Amino acid sequence: MGSNEANEWVNALAEGLILIVDDEEHICELVRLYLEQEGFTTEVAFDGEEAVQKAKMLNPLLIILDIMLPKVNGWDVCRQLRKFMDVPIIMLTAKGEEFDKVLGLELGADDYITKPFSPRELVARVKAILRRTTMEEHLPSEEVIQLPHLTINRSSREVVVAGQEVSLTPKEFDLLWFLAKNPGKVFTREQLLAAVWGYDYYGDLRTVDTHIKRLREKVERKQQKQLLKTVWGVGYKLEVSSSS
Repeated sequence: MGSNEANEWVNALAEGLILIVDDEEHICELVRLYLEQEGFTTEVAFDGEEAVQKAKMLNPLLIILDIMLPKVNGWDVCRQLRKFMDVPIIMLTAKGEEFDKVLGLELGADDYITKPFSPRELVARVKAILRRTTMEEHLPSEEVIQLPHLTINRSSREVVVAGQEVSLTPKEFDLLWFLAKNPGKVFTREQLLAAVWGYDYYGDLRTVDTHIKRLREKVERKQQKQLLKTVWGVGYKLEVSSSS
């Protein structure tokens, strides 16, 4: 991407805004300062209730969301947001335990960053996620994948398994879509991270394992047949036979 193209991309994104949610005012101001220096428009919320209200009202491009919030915690905010919007979410939290990170991703967060953090790294992640989601919106592709007992509609982001609709988080959907576009092909965890989360993603390989596990619980339970296969020592594939 050339410098002129990059500037046009940032200017286009600046027409929307980024919602920063944290109860620590100095952190909000620090993040806001760095984002606005890069040309982004920002809005701040200091508790979970305000975050949900402003998200509904402002329809932000991306949300930076703390976990430890007054009134409604960040996990519950993420749950509520995922019921009505597909906005990218970066969890910004002092909680660095694996369980907290995995839970955030399972609830639909796109990335997480642990306090104390580098504002420049946070801005880089914001740009990476927005660049990826913006490019995906303009990629020409088929809208529906029809496999035996499985239908995936990209435009409506609906998944129907054995006649029943299944609710997936945004990243669960993206992972299933990617594997379904390449049935029978084995992908390493590194390849899946690059294809679904993007080359700029900073998470670890367990993110893929977590999402595969969740997909199995939601998709295979209804289909009553193993769809997502583990290829030991390599990675994962989606396997569909004509008799499935």
